[in-house]
Amino acid sequence: MTRLVYEFTEAFRIAFAQIRANKMRSVLTALGVIIGIVAVTLMGTAINGIDVGFQRSLAMLGDDVLYVQKWPWHGVEDWWNYQNRPPIQPQDADKLNRIIEATPHSLLEVAVPVAAQGAAVKHGENQVSGVFVFGTTADYARLMSSSFREGRLFNETESAAGRQVCVLGSDVADALFPRGSSLGENVLIAGQPFQVIGVLAKQGSFLGLFSLDTQTIMPLNAYRKYFGIRGRGAELRVKVRDKNQLEAASEELVGAMRRARGQLPGERDNFSINQQQAFKAQLDPIKSVIAIAGLFITGLSLFVGAIGIMNITFVSVKERTKEIGTRKALGARRRTILLQFLIEAVSICLIGGAVGLGLTYGACLLVQTTMPGLPVVFSVNLVIISMVVSIATGVISGFAPAWGASRLDPVVALRYE
Repeated sequence: MTRLVYEFTEAFRIAFAQIRANKMRSVLTALGVIIGIVAVTLMGTAINGIDVGFQRSLAMLGDDVLYVQKWPWHGVEDWWNYQNRPPIQPQDADKLNRIIEATPHSLLEVAVPVAAQGAAVKHGENQVSGVFVFGTTADYARLMSSSFREGRLFNETESAAGRQVCVLGSDVADALFPRGSSLGENVLIAGQPFQVIGVLAKQGSFLGLFSLDTQTIMPLNAYRKYFGIRGRGAELRVKVRDKNQLEAASEELVGAMRRARGQLPGERDNFSINQQQAFKAQLDPIKSVIAIAGLFITGLSLFVGAIGIMNITFVSVKERTKEIGTRKALGARRRTILLQFLIEAVSICLIGGAVGLGLTYGACLLVQTTMPGLPVVFSVNLVIISMVVSIATGVISGFAPAWGASRLDPVVALRYE
């Protein structure tokens, strides 16, 4: 055991002495490994970032909410069937809430009607276009995952009376009132005056597709007055008591909605139950494409790097043939010679892996500094995987020349010119 430890120690000492003696050659040899490790870590960082961004986006919308809508979010095949469905109406929420209250141990908590449309919001000379205007009831507070920067949501009285009050998203409030608070001020929505009673805290964007800070919330009856609902319909957002039972709650919601809409047994559902996990089904193929592309680039880079290391190790064996013959003539074992050149190849790969990790970490810090809203996850698992890949590359690429060196005949090696 002591001899083996000594052989490892001596092999590392010789390996690093050779790397220091041939600095430029070692750097150029490690370049392929550096590129490969950067590709591995960037691919892993991108995939982890997508997962984290997805979970954050679900948390913004509420991961315990089911959506009752006319159209499904994916898998539309029979287009005419969906087109001919009757729109979801706000009164469906009242019927559904009565059914939920009458159901013992229901997994559903409350159904809230929500109608939405894009519009411009104006105050004085300032205007924000493309704002998502939501009309809903006071029960919307039970679904909200965001907090208020200032103010509040409208109450039951304001909701039922259709008061012209509204809550602004943070970006809308900042754009319309850059120098002060917007509470108590009037804004024009669709040309009609609404009093600002609240401003939401900053939330960010959903999967980078649209900002949750460019929205305005008003009472449903006020929305109905100026935008109309009957033709376009609305949607129902149903809060689930336990987010870990979304599937069971979804099945209960199907039965409750069929009762609310008076559907007979055997009739096809004239509504769709959507949940945010449906986005995951659309996200997985994107992640797979990134992973496949990353693996291809990584494999190509590491293959080129491995060939370079194998080539330079063969050159090193040729340059030190007499040294190998001398050591073997003095009693060095084959295992000792094998370890010497194998550890030299692995050492170059480890140095390349460490440099690659450093470059990736620096790139991640740069992205976080310049684009703080973009999720970047540089995990410990990536470091471990990168080091394992580096070691495996060194072992695979260095084994053949190291094996050849260990098999040299000492007499022939001593005569080598």
